[in-house]
Amino acid sequence: MPAITTKKLSEKVGVEVLDVDVARLLDDEDLPGAVLDLLEQRGVVLFRQLHAGDEAQVAFSRKLGELVQFPNYPNPNVMEISFDPANPNAKYFPSNDYWHIDGAMDEVPAKISIMSAHVVTPVGGETAFASTYAAYDDLTDAEKQEFEDIRVVHRMERIQRLAYLDPTPEQLADWARWVDREHPLVWTHETGRKSLVFGATASHLAGDDNRSRDLLDELEARATTSDRVLQHTWAIGDLVFWDNTGLVHRACDFDKSEPRRMHRSTVFGTESIK
Repeated sequence: MPAITTKKLSEKVGVEVLDVDVARLLDDEDLPGAVLDLLEQRGVVLFRQLHAGDEAQVAFSRKLGELVQFPNYPNPNVMEISFDPANPNAKYFPSNDYWHIDGAMDEVPAKISIMSAHVVTPVGGETAFASTYAAYDDLTDAEKQEFEDIRVVHRMERIQRLAYLDPTPEQLADWARWVDREHPLVWTHETGRKSLVFGATASHLAGDDNRSRDLLDELEARATTSDRVLQHTWAIGDLVFWDNTGLVHRACDFDKSEPRRMHRSTVFGTESIK
């Protein structure tokens, strides 16, 4: 197959693939490797208005790694992201509005997230991405040295309380089912690259010194300034892949009474945060 043609989407993050249709998505044996390389280099890969459908999305995603199963959905390879009351996970989706890493509460976070747009809202509902590799690279030498030994406690209640300011006892009990997870602030990847681990699940520094909230908030703010963020405006049929190990992302605000339906597949992670 010929090489793919791409276009940068922002200075720090993102690339669009310009010359791939569904047939090539399924048949080009070189494309999975090319997508993995682009994810390593640019973090986000967009196929604009591809209209691949669930079957093709899953078939290609499987070429990138083993897929997480979602047994509560008709197709267990695809989670529906919507606020339909019948959606079994809808109660957790308001927290998607805050910067996060998928699977930060897991022992091994997801490697790649894949999402396609099936119903979009007329206003809002974009997805924003920011590189946690760039966040580390932009630190001063003194900060890199200082942060090397800092560990951070991640807690499900922390991110959910941002969306539910007055939680019920039932909600608190539900969130407590997730065990707190302690991660280093600096993730040294198996590739040798380093990234920062922050986001809305980050509750406090281990040991909880007085800098906890201020430091975590400052690092997030520095990493997500407008010049460092790719904000993708969805069109029906868009298919987006992102490197969950090197990014934080969030959903931008929209009218939750308006229908919006995204289909997400997830590639299992292959390395813990260390």
